[in-house]
Amino acid sequence: MIFVVKVTTNKEDQVAELIADRAKKKQLNVYSIIRPQSLRGYIIMEASDRETAEEASFNLPYVKGIIGKTVSYDEIKSMIEPVTIVVNIEKNDIVEIIAEPFKKEKAKVIRIDKTKEEAVVELLGAAVPIPVTVKLDNIRVIRREKEAGEKEEE
Repeated sequence: MIFVVKVTTNKEDQVAELIADRAKKKQLNVYSIIRPQSLRGYIIMEASDRETAEEASFNLPYVKGIIGKTVSYDEIKSMIEPVTIVVNIEKNDIVEIIAEPFKKEKAKVIRIDKTKEEAVVELLGAAVPIPVTVKLDNIRVIRREKEAGEKEEE
């Protein structure tokens, strides 16, 4: 059975460790503890039954309780399975950063690391070009460098 445990925001990692420690010490049937990055203030626990889940999390710091109903794997699948994204960003593209701290800044792509889903960019507005690493989902292409042989109109 899969349970959703409500916890204090930004304490998810600590709670997951506390539950894991208690389950190990008391030899409880807790099969997995997941802390989805996209779900703040909650962790997901798989246990044999509700009593086991409650015993594993009862009276631990930062735990606010277990949500009433159990959830199915299909309901949480999108939060725990890695999603492969198609990267349509290339070296030398001009991009706009769409997340803080450089929101709305224009930059030129220097390098792309598809495995880490990051790009190294140089901010166009900076007096000195400084490489900045940003997540691919935090940038969008606004201009693609022309193919070789094409002349850019000015």
